[in-house]
Amino acid sequence: MKHCTPEQAGISSAHVAAFVKKLEDFHLSTHSILMARGDDIFFECYYAPFHKDFKHRMYSVSKSFVSVAIGFCEQEGLLSLDDPMLKYFPEYAVEGAPNATLREMLMMETAEETMVKNWFQTVEDDRVACYFKPYVKKYPHTLFSYDSSGSYMLGVIVERVTGKPFLAYLQEKVLNGIGFSKDAYCLQAPGGYSWGDSGVMCTARDLMLFARFVLNKGSWQGKQYLNRAYLEAATSMQVSNGDYGFAAHDANGYGYQFWGAPEGCFSMLGMGNQVALCDPTRDFIFVINSDNQGNDHGYEQIFFALYEEIIPHLGKPLLPDAKAAECLAALSADRKLFYLPGAEHSNFTELIDGKVYWCEENPMGIEWLQLTFERDEGVLHYKNAQGEKAICFGFGKNVFGKFPEQGYADLVGTVFEKGHYYDCAASADWVEPQKLRIRVQIIDKYFGNLAIVIGFRDAERLSVRMRKKAEDFLDKYSGILNATLQ
Repeated sequence: MKHCTPEQAGISSAHVAAFVKKLEDFHLSTHSILMARGDDIFFECYYAPFHKDFKHRMYSVSKSFVSVAIGFCEQEGLLSLDDPMLKYFPEYAVEGAPNATLREMLMMETAEETMVKNWFQTVEDDRVACYFKPYVKKYPHTLFSYDSSGSYMLGVIVERVTGKPFLAYLQEKVLNGIGFSKDAYCLQAPGGYSWGDSGVMCTARDLMLFARFVLNKGSWQGKQYLNRAYLEAATSMQVSNGDYGFAAHDANGYGYQFWGAPEGCFSMLGMGNQVALCDPTRDFIFVINSDNQGNDHGYEQIFFALYEEIIPHLGKPLLPDAKAAECLAALSADRKLFYLPGAEHSNFTELIDGKVYWCEENPMGIEWLQLTFERDEGVLHYKNAQGEKAICFGFGKNVFGKFPEQGYADLVGTVFEKGHYYDCAASADWVEPQKLRIRVQIIDKYFGNLAIVIGFRDAERLSVRMRKKAEDFLDKYSGILNATLQ
């Protein structure tokens, strides 16, 4: 894919700039944005420290990759969509075991509602086994229920019938042919299979290429890699999913691991607001990588801005607009990862700087804490079960470093890795003269948000609330504590 100006693509640079501004007005933590019409990318922007070569976790966008892999397996005669899934797991074929067809699994209309199974907590060495632990039963092919574990099992089936990691299989079948990064990879789940429902690691441009292949219904530069019929079905509504009837980003029907979207579009969606939206009518693709975990409205805010500022304004090529283009270029060249936007100074710091506060018993197991400040930066010092720790943060900026808790998973989900730390960014602001807010963003193979609010009764007494949004890490950073100056 090559680059062009927004005007050449049929939209004003001013509308693109307004879209970016809307996302920032919502205080979204955006990592990258790409927009394209046809084979031309008309906007590409990265929020430092993210960049075009960064392999970003795609979370549930990964499910759409699994769907395409299933399509190739069907094309090769390795499976049928009407096969019962137990055909591929005979070792679990006992009475009452889940046995939906592959088609029903693709549509998330399985016979067992497994969404609420927390495999992070219930499986230590084999995630496959978790799927066969009974939960809520329903008739298959009746009700849509978002089933991430079912998507994982579809990926396992691909790997069982091909003998290869599913992403390697896709690279062999199509991705290498369309310019997808050869060093893209997928995280694993316990048991040795790819974490196919959540673990694809690739660049934003890779996702754009994959979306173009899907929008092209399986063809690339005149070559039909995957039969058109499969992708037409996969990206069409196979099942309704809007129980309440609200107009929402995820209530426009569901295909085969693809979401319907307004105005005849379809999308791939991943936790934290990973989005690839395809508009067949306007030949438009939108890609965004983000981490807005903790913001329940992130998708709606992104879709609102997209359908307000971009999609209605896509038309025929426009005359060049030098001033708007210059403003957009300046905007996109200077984007930085979100940081807390409030007050950077409080006179209260003089009363608490360097003082040690001893904690009452608390869910985080923190014994004591201390805040120190120097110019536009600060440090939260504390001691927990792992020992003495420090989180460095900035005012009016992020401070980048390693989150001090060690042992979180690396290439295999839930598996403790001694000595392993996640990259993070931390910022702070004074939301009230005696209330400090710290936001820690985990920006590694895994993403997560930690909100720390420290409210001072006076210089001698404080309360802290910690809230985390992440998978199975940061769990020890959740709760409330009280502390006093000793």
